[in-house]
Amino acid sequence: MSSSAAIDYRAPRTWLALAAFLVLVIAVGGLIGTQSVPGAWYEGLIKPPLNPPNWVFGPVWSALYVLIAIAGWRIWMLDRSSRAMQLWGLQMLLNWAWSPVWFLAQMPWAAFAILILMWLAIVGFIVTSRKHDPLAPWLFVPYLAWVSFAGYLNLAIAILN
Repeated sequence: MSSSAAIDYRAPRTWLALAAFLVLVIAVGGLIGTQSVPGAWYEGLIKPPLNPPNWVFGPVWSALYVLIAIAGWRIWMLDRSSRAMQLWGLQMLLNWAWSPVWFLAQMPWAAFAILILMWLAIVGFIVTSRKHDPLAPWLFVPYLAWVSFAGYLNLAIAILN
């Protein structure tokens, strides 16, 4: 079992790794976000109650991407080949896949299937990362809450339309 005490926070490579995680997660997420923005198709959909205005999604995802990157970095620094790290990578790929499937392919049910898998990977990360680090799983709790809410929105829109 690893512990966060094993991370040498004085080493430059530690901070370079954090910077790499932040840049990767935020840049890829931002690129996907700018290439798959809500358009006429999305605007024409019947939305469920509690559907937030479009401007909310950018700030929320930006904050979540920072938390996701830090959690991944912490686990990567402790055990790069751990199950937790594999789940971190899986949830990231699913996260990046959702917007193109939803906005570009306009496939709400396929996007919902991706969300279910993402939710399971997030829960798996939370459970498995607890063995390695006390903070990483907690960094994923807001993410799990937001993806749960996104699941409600996705499913409701799929049903209503």
